[in-house]
Amino acid sequence: MFQDVHVMIFIGFGFLMMFLKRYGFSSVGINFLIAALCLQWAILVNGFFHLKEGLILVDLTALLGADFTAAAVLISFGVLLGKTTPTQLIILALIEVPVFAINEVIGRTYFGAIDMGDSMFVHVFGAYFGLAASLMLYRRDVSTEKEGSSYQSDMYAMIGTVFLWLYWPSFNAGAAPGDDQHRGIINTYISLIACCVTTFALSSVLDKNKKFDMVHVQNSTLAGGVAVGTAADLMIHPWGAALLGILAALISVSGYVYITPLLASRLRIHDTCGVHNLHGLPGILAAIAGAVAAALASEATYGPSLYEIFPARIPVEGSPELARLQEALPGLEGGSGLTGSSQALFQLLTLVVTLVISIAGGIVSGFILRLSPLSVLKTEELYEDEKWWIMETEDDEGHKGSVTIPMADNGAR
Repeated sequence: MFQDVHVMIFIGFGFLMMFLKRYGFSSVGINFLIAALCLQWAILVNGFFHLKEGLILVDLTALLGADFTAAAVLISFGVLLGKTTPTQLIILALIEVPVFAINEVIGRTYFGAIDMGDSMFVHVFGAYFGLAASLMLYRRDVSTEKEGSSYQSDMYAMIGTVFLWLYWPSFNAGAAPGDDQHRGIINTYISLIACCVTTFALSSVLDKNKKFDMVHVQNSTLAGGVAVGTAADLMIHPWGAALLGILAALISVSGYVYITPLLASRLRIHDTCGVHNLHGLPGILAAIAGAVAAALASEATYGPSLYEIFPARIPVEGSPELARLQEALPGLEGGSGLTGSSQALFQLLTLVVTLVISIAGGIVSGFILRLSPLSVLKTEELYEDEKWWIMETEDDEGHKGSVTIPMADNGAR
């Protein structure tokens, strides 16, 4: 399951962003660079916040956590795709990883929030961090003809979609133990398939010619994996997982049709990949669903495992309830004694704090990236590989020439 998540980071995210017809090298190549950099930095930063006897422990859990951290940065990268230099993205990653770690520690340690699929800590955080940075980096010439896709580039992007779609159950359930992992796989599986079918239906309904939109198919089909993430390991039942997948598709497709143009025209927030519709809005839906599931969770349904899933609900030290539980779970230590409704409130509070920290962090990062000499892209260099890559190839006879880049335009994201 760790390797599944690893594939998502490098193939899934990398190829999904290859839809830009003249930015394919940078989409998959700089994704490769930024992801590898984030993994190194995240192992150190996350390890610092979770020291074991004064040491940073490097094990599979640490590697999986580093991949989740890299995912948040790559989500932010999707908002800024084609509009920043590699140096700016490196600086963004170096800033975002510590802010991400601080937010996660606040949510998990101090608020006792549960978020098995990291829909709040990864998807919401990464999306709104990137959107806030985009606000600070806004420029009037950001929408150009090069922002569109071609038939070939959209085919490459579908590779990323399919890999992400297939491996998303591992992302949501990889860190879960025992039966929780089993539930995480099932719930994510059901949510994804419901989301996929709904996306195709809604995409054709909203198109004036009743045709499918490749933008929706590449992105909104994945929203079900985000929407079920927080409650993935909980007993939400198959109908609950399917409902989340359907709602995620409705929110995501509608976001591409109505909200993205509004953000660009009214709020000056340009979102190249439509990250808000795939990660931001479905992540908020996931947080709300997680709060509802937490409020409804009871010992009658979960048995003693309720307190393994929600450690903050463990009765306080010295209480009769704790003594009773220790008979079933030897070694169980006292907790905060939260009720289901209190746990739900802390889940929602974690969402609010995540939004505040991510937006504030994105604004500060965007301001830093605007400083000269970091902001150097000219209009003709936006969404263009030639600024950063050797654009030559050889034919079958060994003659060198410029790369031919398809110019067919299917419309901007």
